[in-house]
Amino acid sequence: MTSAVLFCLIVAIADGDTLTARCGEPGAYEQVKVRISGIDAPEKAQAFGQRSKQALSDLCFRETATIRANARDKYRRTLADVECQGKDVATSQVRAGMAWVFDRYSEGYEHLYPLQSGAKADRRGLWSSPDPVAPWDWRKQRRSGL
Repeated sequence: MTSAVLFCLIVAIADGDTLTARCGEPGAYEQVKVRISGIDAPEKAQAFGQRSKQALSDLCFRETATIRANARDKYRRTLADVECQGKDVATSQVRAGMAWVFDRYSEGYEHLYPLQSGAKADRRGLWSSPDPVAPWDWRKQRRSGL
């Protein structure tokens, strides 16, 4: 998938890094599940999961978003850079301490690391917790039954 640019209405928020967009023309709408590239937000059952989801909702729900599609993931979600209300979503979520830079998929998103460091230093969002667990580690622990 090459950087297609879509202008879509955000109709649902799954969690702090995944949303559903309604794209297309009246009578020919298509719902697209979008995973925000470069970040990984806490899972819904994880500490700060609901707050992260709410932060994404406050920024994007019922807003027209600019979606720059990059690829599809193994769950067939569109991986994309998303802007809502003129703000880059990955930047907003990381700056607010509502998501981690997704280390495994951070190529091209290195500019987010200083924002993450700032959120951590200021103890914003998930960084206010004494020992935050990255979502990829949390999922791994759940899979291994820990």
